[in-house]
Order: sequence, then C-alpha cells, then structure tokens
Amino acid sequence: MTELRATYRLQLGGDFGFAAARELVPYLAQLGVSHLYLPPSFQAREGSTHGYDVVDPGSISNELGGEAEFHALIAAAREHGLGVILDIVPNHMATDERNRYWSDPALRTKFFDVDEKTGRHRRFFDIDHLAAVRQEDPEVFAETHKLALQLVRDGVVDGLRIDHPDGLADPAGYLQRLRDGGARHVWVEKILDPGEPLRDWPIEGTVGYEFLNDVAALFVDPAGEAPLTDLWVEISGDDRRFGELAFEAKLEQARTTFAPEVERLAREAPERVAGLERALSSLPVYRTYVEPWSGKVADEDRHAVAEAGLPASWVSRLLLEVPGWEAFVTRFQQTTPPVMAKGVEDTAFYRYARLLALNDVGGDPSRFSVSVADFHRANAERAQRFPRNLLVTQTHDTKRSGDVRARIGALASMPEEFAALVRNWLSVCRSLTSGGAPTPVEQLFIFQTLLGTWPISEERLAGYLEKAMREAKQHTSWVNVNEAHEAAVQRFAKALLTHRDFLRAFLPFQARVAEAGDRAALGQLLLKLTVPGVPDIYQGDELLCLSLVDPDNRRPVDWDERRAALASDAPPPKLDLIRTLLALRRRRPEAFAGAYTPVEAGPDIVAFTRGEDEVFVAVRLRGDAALPTPAGTWETVLERDDLRVLART
Repeated sequence: MTELRATYRLQLGGDFGFAAARELVPYLAQLGVSHLYLPPSFQAREGSTHGYDVVDPGSISNELGGEAEFHALIAAAREHGLGVILDIVPNHMATDERNRYWSDPALRTKFFDVDEKTGRHRRFFDIDHLAAVRQEDPEVFAETHKLALQLVRDGVVDGLRIDHPDGLADPAGYLQRLRDGGARHVWVEKILDPGEPLRDWPIEGTVGYEFLNDVAALFVDPAGEAPLTDLWVEISGDDRRFGELAFEAKLEQARTTFAPEVERLAREAPERVAGLERALSSLPVYRTYVEPWSGKVADEDRHAVAEAGLPASWVSRLLLEVPGWEAFVTRFQQTTPPVMAKGVEDTAFYRYARLLALNDVGGDPSRFSVSVADFHRANAERAQRFPRNLLVTQTHDTKRSGDVRARIGALASMPEEFAALVRNWLSVCRSLTSGGAPTPVEQLFIFQTLLGTWPISEERLAGYLEKAMREAKQHTSWVNVNEAHEAAVQRFAKALLTHRDFLRAFLPFQARVAEAGDRAALGQLLLKLTVPGVPDIYQGDELLCLSLVDPDNRRPVDWDERRAALASDAPPPKLDLIRTLLALRRRRPEAFAGAYTPVEAGPDIVAFTRGEDEVFVAVRLRGDAALPTPAGTWETVLERDDLRVLART
C-alpha cells in the first residue's frame, strides 16, 4: 500500500468523471496528499448524481467514463505516487430494471430483504428506490463484492470505504469477510455518539465524524453556554434539553416515515409487543451489535440498552435473555439506525438552534464544548486503537463546511453581543415577516446561517432554507409542502440581503465573526493535520469554503483557482498550511506514526509532541496566553498568531 499520509475526497458525476479527475492528479500530488479517495464508481442508475444508487456492483460506471477511463485514472495516480481508496455501497442497491438482481424475481428474493407477506422491501432510510441487500448470505456477498475485492487484490485500489455498515444484519461478520477476501485497509462510515467506543472490528477505523465534532466543540468557548442557552429558551419558549427534542423527533419518524418497517418488525415478533416505536427511539446510539447467532452480548450493548431506560421486558429481549427473539433482535438492530439518522440528523438538528455549529453528523448539541484534557484523551485512544482512523472537518454528508462551522462556533466567544443583536434584528425585521413566518426560531436559524456563510447568493440561500424548513417538519415538509409558509420565509431571507436596518449592525459584526471563525478554522485544520489519524480533505476545501448541506456542498469546484493558488509565491492561509504540514508528514513519517504526548499548557491551549519529541504543535483556542516553546533545538515549520509547529533539528 502507498504510504498513507492524507486522503483527498472527490465527488464525481455529471461532467466531472474519471477523465476530469485524472487531470487533477498532478495538482493533488503537488499539494502533498498520498491518496485519491473516490466516491462510489460502480454502475449506478441512469442520471445518478452521486453513485450511491448502484445497479451493477460488477462493472465500472459508464457515465463516469467506463473501465478504460477508470484504469487510466488509476495509472495516472500511480505515476504520481498516489494510492486510491474507493467508496463502496454494500447495504443497498437501486430498484431499477437495469439491476438484474432486482428485475429477476428469483434473484430479487435472494439478494434483497423482501417481506414475503407484502412484497415490500426494506429501504435505505426512507428512500423507496434503494433496497437493502442481504449481505449476510455468503453467496450474495461473493457476487456483489467480486469486482471490489478483485480491485483490491490486483492492487488497483489500496483500501475501501464502507457506506452505512449499520444497516447490515451482521456488520462484524461482513467486515471479517472483507478482510478474508483480501481487503486489509477498510474504513467504515460508522456514526459514533460522543463517547461511544468503536468496536474491535478488522478495520482501520471510521471516516472521522467523531474528530469533526470533538475539534469543533474544542474551539467553542464554554463561557458562552449559559447566555446562548438563555437566548434559545427566550426565543423558542422551550427549555427542554436536546435529548428530549431528539427523542420526540425520533418517535415521530418511527410512527410516520418508518411505519412500514415498524409494522413488519411487529409482525415478525414471536408475541405481541407494546411500545415498539418508543423502544426504537430510545437508544442513545445508532444501534447495538448483539449477535443472536453466536449469543454474544458485549458490555457496550448492555450499557446502551440500560441507557435507553426501557421496561424490563424489552431489556431481556434485546439482550437475548429470553429465547425465540433472535430474528426480531437482528431486524430491530437494523431499524434503529434509520430512526436515529432521520429523527436526529434530518429533523431535530433543523429544529434546535442554540448553536448550529454543534448540529452535525455524529454530534450531540447538548455537549456544548470539549475540554483540552478530553480532546487529548480522545487522541490518545485513537493513537492506541485505530491510528489510521480518518480525520475530517467536511464531507459530502456534513450539514455545513468546516469554515462555516467554525464561524458559527465563534459566536460562543461573544454571546451577549450576539444575543443583543438577535433581539434587535427580531425587532427591526418584524415588518419583513408575514402571517407569523418565519417564526423566531427560524429567524435565529437564518441569522446564524448568514453569519457563517456571508456573502451568500440569494439562490444558494433559498435552496438551503427550502431543505432546512422541510427537514424540520414543523411548518412544512417534503411530504406536505406548505407553500404559503415557505414563500413567507423565502421573502424574509431575500429581503435581509439588502435590508439597510439589518445590515447596519449585521455587517460589522459578521466581519468580526468571520475573522474569529477563520482563525479557529485554521486551528482545527492544523490539528487535523497533526493529531493521530489520517487527515482527509474534501474537494475544494483547501481554500476558504463556505458550503452548506448537500447539494450545496457538491457545487463545481474552481480547480484553476486552486492550481494558481498552489503555484503562487504567497498561497492563501488554508492551502499554505495544508501544503506545509503535508510536506512535514512526508519528511517525518515516523513522527506521525509514533507517540502522541500531551504538553500541559493551560485550558486555552492545545499542545503536544509527535514521535520521540520529533514534532511540537501548539494551538491557542482563545485568549492571549503565550504559546509554549519546548526546550532544545527546533526549526520553525509554521508560526502564526495562534499556531506553532516546530520540528526537532
């Protein structure tokens, strides 16, 4: 395998296929990454914009350029010293006539999880045209992974990223079959609740959302929690903790969106069950990993079930303490992840607006900040258990880019001023509302979004707000569109962009927020490039990136701008930092594969060494305390106001 230094995630589709990606290879090699990180590249349904709706896992996508262009891209990467990681989708395939496993009735019942009574298939989340695949069947696994494992064994790709393993009946068994098939470098899109340990699977680690949330919260000033909570309660009239809102949203999803899955689960129970929707909505994590076929129940499973606060009858069923519930438990564990994802990430995150920087994949907005000590602890555990875990600050699934998240997070350092401005804006913009829309909560959501993304076009803002309102499912939704409410919110948001009374106070405050947020974003980027793990850079994110949730984060990237910036004598700060630190990782690979040793520097500075005191890193989170300087002889790799990186001479 090519030395794993950093990955660069590309999104392919439309006019940007394998050939266009091949043209980027020299630029990415100069930037300093070690691996191209490709999205799903197998044949997807016609018109696919992302590749996650596969119709043939045994062939390369024709729309992206076909097999010849795929291998030409691989050859170009190898020529420039780059390896390749490929995203694959084992959990589901598209229900498309071009999918022979679906169109053939005999194959359909073998390959897909189909309800014999109703003929309905288990879906990927709430997407009807994506049907769950029975990877627990060895023959299904072998057939659907023939090409992926061949690419690994032939050295065409170095590793695999596994999409949504939590939907599988037996994630651990699946990952072991991958390892047995020759895939030794595997990352899983496993969403961990803060503090939840990753299971001891035969993998390199996760795709990195736990780091994203830890590093974002690290830069959130804990002093801002009380005033921002007071502001939220004042505006929303709701003093419940986020966990209560999340449970409410999960229960809504279990009773509506996932009613077909709940009905099937209830029917397959060995006896009538009460409170099924509540049980599905109560886990504090995405799922448990009880193994009915082996009888294995881990301590982590017992803890999760205990935290759910379920009646004793439910506890005994889910922990295999009563016989006859084995098939039910397997399906129950496959059902809690979509309830969690749609209830929390795609509903509650759009309702709860205390501080939107904390509302991202794998995050818990009730955890307002992370201490330096806790951040060090997480890094040390990663170094010991999964040293090649990916580290991200943005992906195609995040709710906002790292730069937007850092800007909004900076509000915690100026909470009283922000609260006063919000009250003022609610007053001066009252004339822009219509029929109670947008609500005060929606206005708070909009104000934070504008502070994070300014300047933003009317078109981008409108697209984002449509999605945000419908995901919140309070005044409109994808299923029941309230055109009057949406129109009123869109008129309000459009008017804000040119409203003089609003902009008079907004613009100078936004400039200060941007300055503080951009400093924090650079600090987070520096940590991503230096703590234990493998940094992953999302396409285009080497320059200032003010993106929002998909599809906004899939907009075309200006590659010419990035090539020119890399070739300039004075690259912009983000790109310069990435290039500098990746060059250091190339020169000192043993340091970044070695020890992680925290250096005590107070509550507002993160400092540590890598390797045998070969590299020293210090990042100021807030305040004006002096950055520490270690004893001995060091060369300066990077020095900015809040950042210091030294290498032992």
